[in-house]
Order: sequence, then structure tokens, then C-alpha cells
Amino acid sequence: MTPTIRNATPADAALIQYLTRAAWQGRVAANSSAYRETEEQLARELAEGCGVVLLLGETPIGSVRASPVPGAWEVRRMGVLPAYRARGHAELMMDAIVERAHAAGIAELRLGVRRDQPRLVAFYGKMGFELAPGLGYAHANPAAPEPWVMRRVLTRPGRR
Repeated sequence: MTPTIRNATPADAALIQYLTRAAWQGRVAANSSAYRETEEQLARELAEGCGVVLLLGETPIGSVRASPVPGAWEVRRMGVLPAYRARGHAELMMDAIVERAHAAGIAELRLGVRRDQPRLVAFYGKMGFELAPGLGYAHANPAAPEPWVMRRVLTRPGRR
């Protein structure tokens, strides 16, 4: 079965909260702010930015969202349920965020990588992100060390 992507809406806040927590459980430290987010916060974030839900048939198996910051979008909370990992689903979701960023005229994506998740630097590097020393991350967790900030400068489709 081929996975599909659909846009997330504020009505998906509970679903995205579930998907994030289920995907991150046992992999991301308990001090992550993802475990304290409320449905109301998620609904506001989805209304202001964008998000996608990854489906296999009718079953939601992953999600990611992006929040506007000056000059960019910050990609946040990517997660795929454990039974569906290592199949290229994260890349599919990132491609969807890139498409939506292009459509919205966004020139840069940023993300934060927790210091206790160094393997993710290479993971996101394969998706075109580079470490950006000195660049701030608006959604940094005050209960954790400053994340590594990565960015991907977007070119317009058809241009290099």
C-alpha cells in the first residue's frame, strides 16, 4: 500500500498530539516540551502554520508541522509510529512540507535537533539540511540544552 499525505487542520490537534507522543515515546527524553503540549496549543499552531498527516490507507501513521518565524518556517515534531519506520516516510513528509513552503513563498526551513539526538543531524542532512551555527531556534525548550539548529535554503521549483 502506498502512503499518502493530507494537510492537517486545527481539528487534527488531538490526532497529531497522539502521533507525536506515540512516535517519540522511549526515543525522546521525557523533558521534551512535546509531552506538555495541549490540544489548544497544537490547534493554534496548525492555524498559524502548516502540518501534514501521513496515512497508510485510512490509518494515520505519522505527522510533522511547520511554524512561521521571521524569514522562515521551523519544522517541528516529525514522527512516524514505530511499526512504520525505516521506509522513507519521514522523507515523504519533509517533501510535503517543502512543497507547502514553496507554495507559500517561504525561502528557508529550519529545525532544531536535541543535543541528546546527535544521529538526527545526519538524518536531516540527507534531506538537505545543514548545521547553522549562530542561528537561533524560536521553539527551543528551556528545560533542555540549546538544540543544534539546521536549515535548508529552498530554491524555487525548476531553479537551482
